[in-house]
Amino acid sequence: MAANSHDQGRLPAAFLRPGSSSFLDFLSDYAPERLPGSQVLPPVQGAVEAVHGTTIVAATFAGGVVLAGDRRATMGNMIAQRDVEKVFPADEYSAVGIAGTAGLAVELVKLFQLELEHFEKVEGHALSLEGKANRLSAMIRGNLGMALQGLAVVPMFAGYDLERERGRIFSYDVTGGRSEELGFAAVGSGSIFARGALKKLHREDLTEQQTATVVVQSLYDAADDDSATGGPDLARRIFPIVTVITEDGFRRLGEAEVSEIARTVTEGRLSQPNGPLAPVL
Repeated sequence: MAANSHDQGRLPAAFLRPGSSSFLDFLSDYAPERLPGSQVLPPVQGAVEAVHGTTIVAATFAGGVVLAGDRRATMGNMIAQRDVEKVFPADEYSAVGIAGTAGLAVELVKLFQLELEHFEKVEGHALSLEGKANRLSAMIRGNLGMALQGLAVVPMFAGYDLERERGRIFSYDVTGGRSEELGFAAVGSGSIFARGALKKLHREDLTEQQTATVVVQSLYDAADDDSATGGPDLARRIFPIVTVITEDGFRRLGEAEVSEIARTVTEGRLSQPNGPLAPVL
């Protein structure tokens, strides 16, 4: 029997056959040209000019994990956008922060969200946090061809592990190599400065509010030394995106909450430009 056609108003047969619980595998078979890594760039000389997202930070606390990002996107030495969003929910108990080529990164995140939703609908239960981290690793590896052309995507994945009852953080390289980070992590152009701040300020016994303040402090330090990272913009009311993932699920802090943290951090820098000092042993 011939496959159902669009002319008859029915789904093609490929959509009706039982198969893998991975939407990525289905798309690879049915429409591989729609995958981000399958796009072919024309020959170019020199680096490809594209909008890039920068610094993403994460830190765990007793009840879960905080994932946050600055709002600046750059193209070369120019500020391309001041209020870009770089942190997205992946599902109810996890989130992704993006660094690298912004357009490809957002496309990859949307595909990842669909991948997790498809698995849950097919299997009847959500994928484990470890499984989600592995799926994202495979998707990043699929973008390796674009990364070799200068269009890399380097996300950070964080979530609440319902089995282990704690927050966890995963970082990646452009080949899809995955590493679990203990306590805190940072990616992007300002990550070296953000990580230095987190190393001095983060403790596992911090509360959710204190951890959120620590990650904003680290983003401030990143913006202080990295021109591609944007600090809190009080004049334009543009503040970092701060999200919290606990056993109750994903939650994005409201503007009022983040603005209060940002104002506290900024006011503290008036008397201590280099930020709060960690205890000296």
